[in-house]
Amino acid sequence: MSPESPSPAASRAGEPLTVAIAVPLEAELVEAIRAVDPAVTVLYEPDLLPPERFPADHVGDPAFVRGPEGEERYWKLVNSADVLYGFPNESAAGFARVVAENPRLRWVHAMAAGAGAAVKASGVSRAELERVTVTTSAGVHALPLAEFAVMGILNGLKRTAELAADQQAKHWPELRIPTRLAAGSHVVIAGLGEIGLETARLARALGLTVSGTKRNAEPIEGIDEVATAGRLPELVSHADALVNTLPGTAYTDGLIGREVFAAMRPGTILVNVGRGTVVDEAALLEALEAGTVGYACLDVFAVEPLPADSPLWAHPRVLVSPHTSALSAAENRLIAERFASNLRSFLDGAALPHTVDPVHFY
Repeated sequence: MSPESPSPAASRAGEPLTVAIAVPLEAELVEAIRAVDPAVTVLYEPDLLPPERFPADHVGDPAFVRGPEGEERYWKLVNSADVLYGFPNESAAGFARVVAENPRLRWVHAMAAGAGAAVKASGVSRAELERVTVTTSAGVHALPLAEFAVMGILNGLKRTAELAADQQAKHWPELRIPTRLAAGSHVVIAGLGEIGLETARLARALGLTVSGTKRNAEPIEGIDEVATAGRLPELVSHADALVNTLPGTAYTDGLIGREVFAAMRPGTILVNVGRGTVVDEAALLEALEAGTVGYACLDVFAVEPLPADSPLWAHPRVLVSPHTSALSAAENRLIAERFASNLRSFLDGAALPHTVDPVHFY
């Protein structure tokens, strides 16, 4: 399936349509969704939703309990909708249940950019996924992820991990070690989608040159070289940094492993803002010990939360971020605006962007 798919049996403008808000959302953003079309009924019962603990907390307070009556009301609400804003209970199990129980459901908009993993985990059949289209919030998170990726590159170039260690030890080194310039350095981006291209834009603004991978290796303006993933070892052989933005699929599992690390120059920087399964963590630790990877800035991991016994926690040249790099105070507004735009397209029978592929789940 392409990033844009035909709108799934959409209602025409002016015809009745029911949208249910299944996750916590500010009242003013609910009103913005209602304003898309007067024929759209938006179901929103905030007392059935857990309070947000912070901006864009889609799961809400885990201590929240609906009780039997509230639970019944909640499932009656989501099972009466043609369209859902968010997975019920923001979980794969909630998605599976609503697909099974709600025969009128045609479209679910997920809060995550990488919702394919949750769709796959739900176990919903391909036939049901042909009936119920899932769109993601891909693109909404591109800028914060790109800023985080560039921060990781700069951390590696400017030796911030060593500076922090010296500060902690109150150590003023006798020899001052030069840092590397961003200008003139080269970054390879594995995955030149929206996040990758936004990362490339910011990197180029700092004077870095950029190459990268894409399924279709067609030229992209401003990118020195575009190649398929099979040529990643060749690309990293002359790179100062490698940024992963790829989703977790059968094709990307362990893609950045021993072959890629062996091709790197000593001191290469690794940033991962894609999915943790793309990086072979055992091979990464070997590369860190060998000095092939000089610094790793990691927001995602093969197992999350990162197990307490993982050596990555204490490694002096690794920054561990708890899968939070995509978060921003503006996230709820941006997702609601994306959904409102998609809703207009749905009503008009136009294609919906960023649909989850029912076979490959990205």
